[in-house]
Amino acid sequence: MDIPESTDKFKELFYEHYTVVRRKLAALVRDESAADDLAQEVFLKLYRNPPDDPQAVGAWLHRVLTRTGYDYLNKKARERLLQERQEIFYDAGAAPPSGEEAVLSKLEQEDVRQWLDELPDRDRQVLLLRYSGYSYAEIAGKLGVRPPVVGTLLSRATQKLKQQAAEALPQTE
Repeated sequence: MDIPESTDKFKELFYEHYTVVRRKLAALVRDESAADDLAQEVFLKLYRNPPDDPQAVGAWLHRVLTRTGYDYLNKKARERLLQERQEIFYDAGAAPPSGEEAVLSKLEQEDVRQWLDELPDRDRQVLLLRYSGYSYAEIAGKLGVRPPVVGTLLSRATQKLKQQAAEALPQTE
């Protein structure tokens, strides 16, 4: 089949099936402008890769329009989910802390800094590295120890920090 013949055949198929394809897509995705775009996409697929059997064009179009419509709906659902997650993230971070919360947070940070300053250098360093996002292997490299030792160092340093906090905080009876 030469190009002009296939172009004429495509035009014929387009005019014959476009309204049905677009109507089915509009019913599926419930969005008129999206149905227009998706119908164009379906016919572009037909033009680029027509079915082997010319008698099966109707069924082929139905299968392709259904898959295209569902792909569109899945994409929209993923976009909505991502947007909701972003809104939750930004809403949680958007509200500035009250004056009391800010003061308490500042006091807590100062307490933790003071307790860290009272720890031996190695314990303070291992805790700061870990809570700065360093991996065990990176911490081992910085401290000059083997990676399996890092877990033990972290555990001991954490216990010492907890002990510092317990001694500094007033005991309730």
